[in-house]
Amino acid sequence: MSKRKPHNLQARIARSCRSLLTSNHVAVVNIDPSGRQGMINYKSLKNIAPGKIGQAVCGIPHRWTIYMSAMCIDARGDRYSKSLELAPDGVYLSDHLEDVIEHCYMKLRAEANQSQMVASGWIAIPDTLSLDEEHAARIFEAVGAWRQVKVDSCAA
Repeated sequence: MSKRKPHNLQARIARSCRSLLTSNHVAVVNIDPSGRQGMINYKSLKNIAPGKIGQAVCGIPHRWTIYMSAMCIDARGDRYSKSLELAPDGVYLSDHLEDVIEHCYMKLRAEANQSQMVASGWIAIPDTLSLDEEHAARIFEAVGAWRQVKVDSCAA
């Protein structure tokens, strides 16, 4: 006769939280220089209010896919972006993502043409889901990344 696995409440809660995030298509978006950070449904492009979903994002570790982008406007007024997708090995709490993102994000910002850069940002999805450039651009557009106020470093 086979033996049942013992009840593991922690694993059950983690599965429930991951299911909640997957069914709501949750992505965490951060935009600079405004410093806006929030959650968005990456399918419907609607904002997600903090609450149970926010607790599910922050409370348990996930495998993350992070899409970073520097958004620029060239001399002719055409939009372009310099982007990078990162899928770190292992599971991370959302609080520890900054350590993973910081180096690559700063390097990407430094490589972009500073005189043409309007904004930069990242999209972190608590799942192993790859974003194409077009989909990421729609997400950044939905959160207002192209309508950033440029911060002048000389004005102080």
